[in-house]
Amino acid sequence: MTAWHVLGTLHAEPALDRPELLAIPVAAALKALDAADAARVGVAEIDPELADTAAFCAAYGSPMAGSANCVVVTGRRGGETRYAACLVLATTRADVNNLVRRRLDVRKASFAAMDEAVALTGMEYGGITALGLPDGWPLLVDAAVAEASAVVVGSGLRGSKLALPGALAAALPGAEVVEGLGRPV
Repeated sequence: MTAWHVLGTLHAEPALDRPELLAIPVAAALKALDAADAARVGVAEIDPELADTAAFCAAYGSPMAGSANCVVVTGRRGGETRYAACLVLATTRADVNNLVRRRLDVRKASFAAMDEAVALTGMEYGGITALGLPDGWPLLVDAAVAEASAVVVGSGLRGSKLALPGALAAALPGAEVVEGLGRPV
């Protein structure tokens, strides 16, 4: 539970003890984890108006370098639409035009439209997270996230945040650690 300190002034509880603070796919993904791993994930309720990373960190004393953003990226190849989720530290931006584009094997990759990302993930915009992504999607995790003792991520909802060890994020289904995925802002 030491990873939960990254939530700043918030009081965290075991995520599975507070399913009302989790999007349905996130709760299902946590339940599917090994019980010891699921117990390492904490959740804290927040003001939904403060879900965006910068506002969250300022309001609750959480370090920007301890927050990770999950973005949905899409591209097309031969009439097929391909998706991936990228988990990078909030102090960086995902290298969509190079690393992600090559990983998806598409000519051009871009951030998925908000409505599309919300519909496909079953999560709220501003709360999309690495837990509970659609089956078959690669989860590209920046090496800096994987090495972090703890990171704050979305819960699938705008009204709460999760804290978990970076190594756990890197071990999620479909996860692949990618060196240099997060580029300095």
